[in-house]
Order: sequence, then C-alpha cells, then structure tokens
Amino acid sequence: MVLRTDLPVMLQALESVGWQLLWLIPYRTLYFLLFAIGWFYLLRPYDPEGRAGLGYLFWVTSVREAIDRLLPVASVGGGVVGVRLVRWRGIAAAPISATVIVEIVLTLIVSYAFTAVGLILLLQMSAGGAQYRRFLLAFLISLPVPAVTVLLLRYGSVFARLERFLVPLVGEGALSEGAASLDRELRACFNRWRSLLLAGLLQFAALMMGSFEVWFALRLFGHPVDVSTALILESMTQAMRHLAFVVPAGLGVQEATLVLFGHALGISGELALAVSMAKRVREVLCGLPSLLSWQWMEGRRLRKLIRDPTT
Repeated sequence: MVLRTDLPVMLQALESVGWQLLWLIPYRTLYFLLFAIGWFYLLRPYDPEGRAGLGYLFWVTSVREAIDRLLPVASVGGGVVGVRLVRWRGIAAAPISATVIVEIVLTLIVSYAFTAVGLILLLQMSAGGAQYRRFLLAFLISLPVPAVTVLLLRYGSVFARLERFLVPLVGEGALSEGAASLDRELRACFNRWRSLLLAGLLQFAALMMGSFEVWFALRLFGHPVDVSTALILESMTQAMRHLAFVVPAGLGVQEATLVLFGHALGISGELALAVSMAKRVREVLCGLPSLLSWQWMEGRRLRKLIRDPTT
C-alpha cells in the first residue's frame, strides 16, 4: 500500500513533524493506566493484601499490550503471559485467569460500543458510501457474538466441558479440578457487576482517548480535523483490527482501514498512511521496552531458580 501511494509525500509529512510525534508515547501511558485500574478492581477480591499493586499491574498491562501488538500471537498471548506474571505475586492461577478472561470479554463488548459510536457519527456526516453499508452489515451480523460469549462463560461451564475432550489426550490429573475452579471463578467475576461496570467504563474511556492520536497526528501533518472525524477513524481502525485479530500486528489491516475511511472523510491516502506509520512508531517505541523488561524479569527469575531450586 505504501509503494502504491505517493511515498515521498508520506515521508515528507512524517519528516516535517519529527520529534513532536514522540509526545504520543507518554500519552499512551494513560491508556495503560485505565486498563490497569480496571484489572486491579477485578482482581481485588482475590488479592486483599495488595500483592499485585496498581504499579505492578500497570507494567503487566504494558507487557500484555506489547505482546499482542508486536508478536504473532493472535492477540491472545498477552493474556497468557499476564496470568504468568501476576502468579509471581503468589495469587492462584484460576482467579487470575478468570479476571483476564473477563477483561478480554469486556474489551470485546466495549469495542462494539466504540464501533457503534463511530458508525453513528459516520452516518450523521453522510460519509462512507458503500463501505459504510458493508461495515454496518458486518457489525449487525456479528452483534450477538459478545452476548453469546458472556452467556456461555456465565452459564455454560465452558472449561469443564472442554476438559472432557482434553482428558483422553493429556490424561487425568489436576485438569478437571482446575477447569471446574476456573468456571466457578468466572461465574463469581460476572456476578460482581460493579467491578465489571467500572472496568468497562475505564476501557471505553481508554478507547475514546485513543482518538487523540489520530487528531494530534493529522494536526501536526497540517490537516487538522474535528474530534468526530478522529473518533470515526480510530473506532473503525480498532474494529477492523479486532475482526482481523489473527493478522500479526494488524499489518495492512490498520493501513487499509485508515485509507478507506480517510478517503470518505476527505483525507488523502498519503496522510492516512502517515497517521498509520505514526501509530506504528508509537507501538514499537512503547512496546520494545516492555518486552525487554519482561525478558529481563524472566532471566532474573531463572537465575534465582538455578541458584536455589527450592524457590
């Protein structure tokens, strides 16, 4: 896509703003903080002593985001690593796994709400054309997905049923007890509606704040837009990245969405790709330190285990 557009124009737009785009990095910490606060309240019933404090969960959240964004893990590897890192603080695996699963489901629900806001704004602006109708149709068809997911996790004993298929492969053991425990903790998490509501609102605020990146980048590129336009572009981009979660880092998906809807909103393909490149730079500069810190902690823990196997 980059080669098919006016590459010099896109590079010139990026070069013209230079270091000012780096302001997106400290701003991204607010996104991590909101998600970490929501996770903190979901986890609090299982950690009354505060062993996994807000600061620690903030770091784990940044690691999870870096793994899901930068590594080919189908956007689920971050959750697995998150469970492992919080277990280091002495909390049982089942409660941590339940909160991570609930948080992922909340993100799915919030993403649908965020997408709905973008579609409504797009309709009010009479923009989008044929791609708007196709996107709206896909949105409506997939709308039952979050509701069905919640019902299955809340009432379906999903992991106990899954265990029946796994036992012939891995044998008897603690698997059955672990599956039943996880289903039990999931039901308990879904019953704490106040924590769910708080975490969901914080996630929605974080997604809304992500629109600032688009607004800020386009302003630096000399093409200022209003808040509605930035929100539409961000919501459509996030929606497509969630739909194409198996694509590593959403490569091509983010760019195509920004170009497609940017054109409908009067933004050239070169500027849309420049915005995407700015977001990519932010992802890398935010993600690499988190990945390196995670590997450093893993190495430190491994060295400690080698010195003292009893730990």
